Amino acid sequence: MNGNAELLNYIYQNSQMGQDTINRLLGIVKDEDFKRLLESQFREYKQIFDLAEKKLEESGSEVKEISPLSKIQAYMMIDMKTLMDRTPSHISEMLIQGSCRGIIEITRNLKKYSDADQDILDLGNKLLEFEQRNIEELKKFL
Repeated sequence: MNGNAELLNYIYQNSQMGQDTINRLLGIVKDEDFKRLLESQFREYKQIFDLAEKKLEESGSEVKEISPLSKIQAYMMIDMKTLMDRTPSHISEMLIQGSCRGIIEITRNLKKYSDADQDILDLGNKLLEFEQRNIEELKKFL
């Protein structure tokens, strides 16, 4: 697999996990303002996901899904962490931590694949900026 496909698959999986996580949380969250923020973030993850998927398909590259085990682990972690505390503050903290990990990983991947096609690097930078913006928006609910 070439660098373009590897970076696109990272972006694809990251945005897929973002969608899955938020979708799971939308069934838990009661605060309407917080729910609107999550819905907005879901749409942005979906847009990035769709673009990455389209680019992978156009290039004839293999689309690598998140493993079912990883999804189950993520769902179990969400369920455990929200069992006792479902407040926007607690869920914001969880999401901020996830976005921080995402920022680290996308930054690492952008450096690793710095020779990727510019449109793919641009999509990676869009994901990076989105994760940074998420943190700022979520801070309001801490």
